[in-house]
Amino acid sequence: MTACAIEGGTAGPATTADPGPEESGEPEEPVGAEGATEPVGAAGPMGAAAPWAGAPRAPGTFTLTADGAYGARLTAAPGAPGEQRAWYPERWTLDGPEPYAVPLPLHQPEEPDAQVVPLADGRVLIRRRVADRQMFSLLYPTGPATGELPLGAVECDGMTLLSPSPDGSSVYGLSAGDHSSLLWLVAGGAFGPELVAEIPGHCSGGVWLDRAGRILALDRQLPGGGPVKAVAVDLERNGEVTPLLQIAPSSDDRLLLADPDSGLLLIRSDAPGHDRLGWGVLGSCLPVRFPECLRPADVAVTPFAVQPGQMLMPESCAVALRIDGAAGSWVGVWRPQGRRLHQLAAPEGWSAGAGYWSRDGVLHLPYANTATPCAVARIEAPGDDGPLPETGGTDGDAGGTEPSGAVTPPVVCKPVPLGQAPLHRAAPPD
Repeated sequence: MTACAIEGGTAGPATTADPGPEESGEPEEPVGAEGATEPVGAAGPMGAAAPWAGAPRAPGTFTLTADGAYGARLTAAPGAPGEQRAWYPERWTLDGPEPYAVPLPLHQPEEPDAQVVPLADGRVLIRRRVADRQMFSLLYPTGPATGELPLGAVECDGMTLLSPSPDGSSVYGLSAGDHSSLLWLVAGGAFGPELVAEIPGHCSGGVWLDRAGRILALDRQLPGGGPVKAVAVDLERNGEVTPLLQIAPSSDDRLLLADPDSGLLLIRSDAPGHDRLGWGVLGSCLPVRFPECLRPADVAVTPFAVQPGQMLMPESCAVALRIDGAAGSWVGVWRPQGRRLHQLAAPEGWSAGAGYWSRDGVLHLPYANTATPCAVARIEAPGDDGPLPETGGTDGDAGGTEPSGAVTPPVVCKPVPLGQAPLHRAAPPD
C-alpha cells in the first residue's frame, strides 16, 4: 500500500494500493492551471460529428476485445423510416487487412436490454433477461446461419457484463445490491456460470489492472452509504478486496481506465471540491493530478482508450476521450506530459466511446453509416510540440468545444463482402 496526496494539497492523503508488482516510472511535476488547445485538424467532416441520421439508435454499446481484434454490438434490421426494427447481434472483425461485419441473428429478435461481448476466438457472448433470470449463450457463424451454445443461467433481477478479460476467453458479470454485490464468471468457466466473489457494498464500474485478468478494480459504496471508493479484487484469492483509491476521506474516487503496461490510471473524483477528471500512477507516491485542460467548458469528457506498450512511461501514453456537448460527440486526445487537449471530429456514424490504440500511437475508431456499413477510421495521435496555448480567461474557459474543419480525412478501411473476407487473421505487427 502506498501513500499518495492530491495535487495542490486541497484534500487529505490519498492511498493507492498496488495489488501487483510495483510499476515504476515517475510523472512530471504537478501541472499548474492549463487551458485547452485551440481545436486542431479534424479527422472527419466540419464540426462535431452528429449521429448518423439514418441509423437506428442502438440500445447498448459497441464492445471490443482487449486486443481490439473483434467487436460486437446490437444492431437493427433494415426497415422503413419510423418502423419498429428487430435487434440482432453483429460481430466485427477488425484485425485483418480490411474490417468486416458478420450478422448473428437467431429465430427471434433480441430484446433491447440484451448485452453482447466478443471473445478472442471470434464467438460472441450474449446476456438475455428472461423473467427473473439472466441467461447466457455463445453465438458464432455457421455458414448462412447462426450457431448458439447455451451456457446456463443465473437467478437475479439484474446483471451487467464487464469489459472482456485481457485473457480473451473469460467474461464476468456484476450483480449489484445495496448490501452486497455478486461477481460471476459467466463465460470461460468449466461448468457454466460460477460465483467468484461476494463483495460487501454496492459495486459498479469494472477496470482490469493486469494483463492476466486476475486483478479487477470496482467502484464500491459500503452498506449504509458513504463515499464511493475504487477497490481492487483479486480473483485468484477468492475475491479478496483491498483499497485502491483514497484521495480524501469523504470524496467519491472512481477508476475509469487503467493501462497495465505503464501503470497510468484515469480517475474521476470530487476531492478537488467538485467532480474532476484526473490521473495518477499505480503504486506511485506522487499526487493525483487534475489538469485544467481536461475540463473544457460546457462539455462532458470521458476517457475510453489508453495507448499500450509504453512501459514505465505513463506520462507519454496517449489517451482517447469522448467529448459530449450540444453539437454531438467528438474525440479528444491528451497525454499527461503534453498538458493540452486536442479536439478532433469523429467519423460519421462513430460508435461513440468505442476505439483502441495501437502501440505506435494510431487511434482506431469503428463506425458505420449509409456509405460504409463497417469501417474503421485511423487517426495518428497529434504531437504536443510547440508552446502551450494562452488561456486568456478563467480556468476552464480556454479553447473551443467544437473541433475545426478537416485538414486531412481519416484513413478508412473499406468493408469487404463476407464471401471475400480472409479466412485467417493477419499476424500482429512486430
